[in-house]
Amino acid sequence: MKNLKFKAVFSFLALMLVYLGVSAQPMDRKSPHETVKGTIGSANVTIVYGSPRVKGRTIFGGLEAWDKAWRAGADEATTFETDKDLMVQGQKLPAGKYSLFFTPSQGEWTVTFNSQVGQWGIKRTGEANFDAAKNVVVAKVKAKKTPLTENLTYAFTPTGFALNWENVSVPVMVK
Repeated sequence: MKNLKFKAVFSFLALMLVYLGVSAQPMDRKSPHETVKGTIGSANVTIVYGSPRVKGRTIFGGLEAWDKAWRAGADEATTFETDKDLMVQGQKLPAGKYSLFFTPSQGEWTVTFNSQVGQWGIKRTGEANFDAAKNVVVAKVKAKKTPLTENLTYAFTPTGFALNWENVSVPVMVK
């Protein structure tokens, strides 16, 4: 009888461990997550983002509305981390980790570095998920037309970094 109880308890615990192990797996994502690392001056910079695909859709002015802040990727808000102070479009960005948002526009775009990190990129209402009171740098940037870039990517450039997606490249000047 004692042996039977032990087996039942052991079996229950084993099943619970299997269940917990399965439920702890990361969620299945539609967009792969990417990490790009580079240097800007002597600063080590890391950008982590979800990389959605165009899939024949109109992205800017369609999926991502003009003049509405966007999480600059898929899923969680895109993060930008630097180990040294930087100058972004002439404004000081202290060393640290930030959420990165862009506001697409048919004129000048806006890039926003926000000190709130770890949040899902959009609220249930569809708005970008950040507290504007925690904006550290908000700057205007000019997008450029490019040939189609199917996957959203970030790339380091001689003058900073750029977001590239659909038929747009958005360079951000960083020193």
